[in-house]
Amino acid sequence: MTTDLFANDKNIDQSWRVFTILSEFVQGFDMLRKYGSAVTFMGSARTLPSDPYHQAATELACMLAGEGVTIVTGGGEGIMGAANFGAYRAGGKSIGFNIKLPMEQKLNPYVTESKTFHYFFSRKVMLAYASEVYVFFPGGYGTFDELLEVLTLVQTRKIERVPIVLYGAEYWNPLVDIFKNVLAKRGFINKEDLDLFVVRDTVDDAFAYIADSINNRAKKRSRSENEMPAHQPS
Repeated sequence: MTTDLFANDKNIDQSWRVFTILSEFVQGFDMLRKYGSAVTFMGSARTLPSDPYHQAATELACMLAGEGVTIVTGGGEGIMGAANFGAYRAGGKSIGFNIKLPMEQKLNPYVTESKTFHYFFSRKVMLAYASEVYVFFPGGYGTFDELLEVLTLVQTRKIERVPIVLYGAEYWNPLVDIFKNVLAKRGFINKEDLDLFVVRDTVDDAFAYIADSINNRAKKRSRSENEMPAHQPS
């Protein structure tokens, strides 16, 4: 007996869903190819301009964009909007990867280019592969989800090792304590996994670390290109 995969609307919907996901991947990666060094900012969508973390995100993004670094965010408000505003204030480039929600997440007006995703999965892939550096400001479940996703991808070498900055010691130290005193002590992670991220508590310290990381990566790429053997005609 054969089974008709398109015998009902549900299967047809599932098939079109695959094409939608592929389309979102293609459009997202095509967008990223146009930019050079990039830093992704992640954090709560609920912070207000009066929040010190909100202000720090704007200042840090402004400093990085002033050096020609593209700022990447989820395109919403809070920390995301703060970072995009920082890039806008510096006259720099910033990308917003927005998401369609039942209660629509409004795209902030400061991005220079954006892509709105239907699926969280596609959007997460873009955010996870978008940048040379990832900066995590305080946030909720979504921020923790994104942080653990990037840490896992680096730990399992699914993506190359990239600098991961946790901004705000007061907020992140309790989580770091769990990593050290529970996960590492029980052997659920290796002690070396605690070196996959750094905690920074001031904009200047975060900027210095990120700038050094980007410069070092650029030097390594340059050395690798120079060491490539010249093409020998056959």
